[in-house]
Amino acid sequence: MGALRRSLAGLAGAVVVVLSPGVAAAAPGDPVTGFDVSYPQCGTPLPTGADFGVVGVNGGVATTANPCLAEQLARAARAPGGAAAHPPLQVYVNTANPGHLQDEISTWPRSGDTPYGSCTGDNDRACSWVYGQTRASVDIHGFLLPAARTAGVDVVPAELVWWLDVETMNTWQSGTAASLANNRAALEGMTDYLASTGARIGLYSTGQQWQQIVGWVPPGSPLYELDSWLAGALSRGEAALHCSDTPLTAGGDVVLSQYVVERDGRLLDHDLPC
Repeated sequence: MGALRRSLAGLAGAVVVVLSPGVAAAAPGDPVTGFDVSYPQCGTPLPTGADFGVVGVNGGVATTANPCLAEQLARAARAPGGAAAHPPLQVYVNTANPGHLQDEISTWPRSGDTPYGSCTGDNDRACSWVYGQTRASVDIHGFLLPAARTAGVDVVPAELVWWLDVETMNTWQSGTAASLANNRAALEGMTDYLASTGARIGLYSTGQQWQQIVGWVPPGSPLYELDSWLAGALSRGEAALHCSDTPLTAGGDVVLSQYVVERDGRLLDHDLPC
């Protein structure tokens, strides 16, 4: 989940699946498993034997690109797939809402029409929505598609599963109900843009981080029916238990559970379909 390796206490971790020599492959007949790593693994041997992979588009924060994205897309695209619910190649994107810093950043929007009214540059739900839309557009057209062309991988954004990585290490508003509503609106804007391509969207976080950043999601929100990918497990058995946890939004289901495994002195993220 983003820039840093999370502790075994279970903050949502980096995500990117790549297939490469250097780590033992899963044995034939093993249960379906995904692996995920990210830009911190640039230049290091990465797992083999994944049924599916989730590739991190960003370099740890919402406005940057993963410098190894092309290489990792090329490797992840070789995965066989984990059945229809888990296609071989999936992606995740970092998310944020820096509206409280609007005077210090150049990426905060100044205009745009939204379900919350017109954005005029204020730190409100309308401009938060536009910010999310813009980030999703850049993720597709500024980061993913150029890297796919470099890698020679035929990537169609509408055919991917897009996971929105929601973690406290990124920049969010906090302290009030209005702040949480603004954060939710930024994720809604991203969801709206990605859904307009025909893509599937899911939410990736821990329950604790989600409540701290977003909180309750009303039934009318575009986030309400999105499925959850939960982080925080320390073993495959614990990940299986997390499959029964409460989803991040009441209208969705927990469909993926992340856990960590130590191999050759390194911690590797694995993903269990629920």
